[in-house]
Amino acid sequence: MDYTWNFKPLPPQAIVATLQQELNISEPLAILLAQRGVTTFQQAKDFFRPTFSQLHNPFLMKGMKEAVARLDRALKSNETILIYGDYDVDGTSAVSFMERYLSNFTSKLHTYVPDRYTEGYGISFQGIDYAEAQGCTLIIALDCGIKAIDKVEYAKEKAIDFIIADHHRPSEQVPDAIAVLDPQQADCPYPYKELCGCGLGFKLAQAYHEYLQRPFSELIPLLDLVAVATAADIVPMNGENRCLTYFGLEVLNNNPSAGVKALFGEHQGKITITDVVFKAAPRVNAAGRIEHGKYAVALLTETDEEQAVLKAKEIDALNTHRKELDSSIAAEALNQIEANGEQEHYTSVVFNEEWHKGVIGIVASRLIEHYYRPTVVFTKSGNKYAASARSVQGFDIYEALEQCSEYLEQFGGHKYAAGLTLRPEQYPLFKNAFEEVVKQTIDSSLRIPKLFIDTALPLSKLTQKLYNVLKQFEPFGPLNLPPLFYAENVIDTGFAKRIGKDEEHLKLTLKEVGTTSYYDAVGFGLAHKLPIVTSGRPFSIVYSIEENQWNGRASLQLQIRDIK
Repeated sequence: MDYTWNFKPLPPQAIVATLQQELNISEPLAILLAQRGVTTFQQAKDFFRPTFSQLHNPFLMKGMKEAVARLDRALKSNETILIYGDYDVDGTSAVSFMERYLSNFTSKLHTYVPDRYTEGYGISFQGIDYAEAQGCTLIIALDCGIKAIDKVEYAKEKAIDFIIADHHRPSEQVPDAIAVLDPQQADCPYPYKELCGCGLGFKLAQAYHEYLQRPFSELIPLLDLVAVATAADIVPMNGENRCLTYFGLEVLNNNPSAGVKALFGEHQGKITITDVVFKAAPRVNAAGRIEHGKYAVALLTETDEEQAVLKAKEIDALNTHRKELDSSIAAEALNQIEANGEQEHYTSVVFNEEWHKGVIGIVASRLIEHYYRPTVVFTKSGNKYAASARSVQGFDIYEALEQCSEYLEQFGGHKYAAGLTLRPEQYPLFKNAFEEVVKQTIDSSLRIPKLFIDTALPLSKLTQKLYNVLKQFEPFGPLNLPPLFYAENVIDTGFAKRIGKDEEHLKLTLKEVGTTSYYDAVGFGLAHKLPIVTSGRPFSIVYSIEENQWNGRASLQLQIRDIK
């Protein structure tokens, strides 16, 4: 895939110069900090050395006082509590967090994760019926519930109260719960708006601990789950999220719970955000995609190490099955596009009634890697067709679906991802309408993926000292992504070759013209760029930096994102 290269705006030179002088760092590092909103010595200190003092008072959040009062009454009255959460990583981590926290105060707890296929996302009537059957008088809903107006009313009829802790955008009307904790509410004064569902669960626990006048340090061992949820939910990695994840990674590496430790298996070296996103998160998600989210909660709340290892193996097997499914379905979908002669379309819309509903969202993302365009993947669900939709950067797929709503039974989502259902006879009509809407509304510039380059960094300025400072930019995530650099006048030293099972990747050894220092490099999916590399002429690269461990020796390695 070819990319358009976009350079991020350079910050004011005066700010860059001040940071260089006060922090004794190089210009590229000062530019990276300023691009992330770090412009003073104190901000840099807070960025590189987070402290718990950066966390806001939880009682600033609308509804927190009422939530704590109701929780306290439930615990002191020995009520039975149901902890309810979504089936993805954030939801199951939030349920596990709250179960681990509240088990310090009561044994009268139940957990509930809805079935992805029979109940769907969010609060269900079935879940409330379960709460009633267990004698629960309070439901704490995490990572869902902000739109469950009718479900909360249904629970009230059964004398069951709700505390909702959700981070999704609310509608004009919110459920009439005892308390609604959601910083996205327009009238919520809480300073930080980007917490995930598990992060909101942490704020409820923090508030209750403050109310009980118990030490904050008792909450720290639970931060491994907050780190997993925050990283996996792809929320901005700044403010409170960065602070909680920073300390959560310390727990992950030094004293994780039995369940979380088993989730990572025999991991070598330090666990990073990359490990959470690409190793742990898909395993947790696989439970809800292939079987049921309750298996993830069972693992994440397990305290016995031997049992945790067994449960982790079960989830690992589900993830292996998930990978096989999404790989085979993606191949079938690509074949369908080619067989229909739709390679040059503005959209990808595919259907097969045999495709597994739990992986069609992943398949949609895979198709975008191949054909960079808005994508909708359908399968059969009961007597209807259900789909996951994914978009490309800058294009609002929710708005496009709205323009095709006459063909849809229902749909929901946001700018870049959505879910929808329709009747079978509407499928060809929707497919044609969606293609036409996208064709008429998408800007031509959005049809080519973009790389956003932080700053130029000639290979001659690449040092171990610079990399050591870069490592302190972690944890990475949205608004604090791993930096991408630009270098020109680069040549290969003659060792370039294709690697990988299908020879789709590149292995290189690069240096700048007129210099002697060279660096090993790898370019995933860049085998088609080999003629540029071996032409004998200098070329330009966009790259990130990583550390390669081999035989106990560490060396810097470039990960090449594109070559021109």
